[in-house]
Amino acid sequence: MRLSSAVAAVALAAASLVAVSPAVQADSPKISETTVVGVHNTYDPGQYAFLAQALDAGSSLIELDVWPDVFTHEWKVSHDSLTSNKNNCVNASTAADLYTGGANKDLESCLDDIRVWLDAHPGKGPITIKLEMKTGFSANNGLGPAQLDASFRGHLAGHVFRPVDLLGGYATLDDAAKANNWPTRASMAGKVFVEAIPGTVEEGNPTDTLHTDVEEAQYLQSLQSSGHLGDGQVFPTEHGAVGGDPRDKYAAALRPWFVFFDGDASGWVNDTGPSWYDTNHYFVVMTDAQNVAPAIDDRNPTVDQATQRVTDLAHQHASVVTSDWVSLNTVLPLVLPRG
Repeated sequence: MRLSSAVAAVALAAASLVAVSPAVQADSPKISETTVVGVHNTYDPGQYAFLAQALDAGSSLIELDVWPDVFTHEWKVSHDSLTSNKNNCVNASTAADLYTGGANKDLESCLDDIRVWLDAHPGKGPITIKLEMKTGFSANNGLGPAQLDASFRGHLAGHVFRPVDLLGGYATLDDAAKANNWPTRASMAGKVFVEAIPGTVEEGNPTDTLHTDVEEAQYLQSLQSSGHLGDGQVFPTEHGAVGGDPRDKYAAALRPWFVFFDGDASGWVNDTGPSWYDTNHYFVVMTDAQNVAPAIDDRNPTVDQATQRVTDLAHQHASVVTSDWVSLNTVLPLVLPRG
């Protein structure tokens, strides 16, 4: 599935012409027609001391691991703790606050940091906010999709590109995506997309029979039925690459809500027909880009190696490519043609 060396060289040369210039980014390809780069576990202090530094570096995806703390009724942000925050979010109120003060704040504080950064950098974006819901939702304890939406409305109001915005006048999100009703990159300056995937704990819990993807899709369906789809802030996301249409695992009524797909890059390249996702203009996040054969370093590959990998995965129809390349500030801002 990899490009030949000759074709890859041509692709890399072409990419160098379009990748990093803000002027080029403003040429207005649609979101569905480009490939960008993000940082895995962006909230982790081991990645950046402050979340805003990831945005400064050019990361087009911010990943937050979220836990519903039923004791404090907070959304905690941490890799492995249900009851405490461990992250690089500082709850900024102004741009001067983004690089100072104590970290380890809750989800809303992370959203405030993103909002303040976007307001201080007009013309930047769009940013994909990826939520890994570690144990899923806890709606029966007041921490369900409705409360998550409320957090986004309260802390990123006006910045979120919502499911209803993609829907436009189409009957379903699937119809809208297939019609390429995505906005241009230029029109998305200052905006974010939000995707939510089931978390590792949730997926490993045999007693959890309602995973994040299904719960979020059911919630959007209920909002549409009640005439309040505009309240929805989050795109439900199918997690994991498989051959064919992976939405077959969902009830038929839920399938049209899934136009976001997220999974391991090696799985997409080896096990999936990725052109199907591009043909239908679906949004595809490919993770662990470094592991696609031949593997490259997960943190410090050469700039040429990382650029080539992103170029290859752009040809494999990724919308976003992620790894842990926190120091590659010439790679993270890349915007390449998709396909």
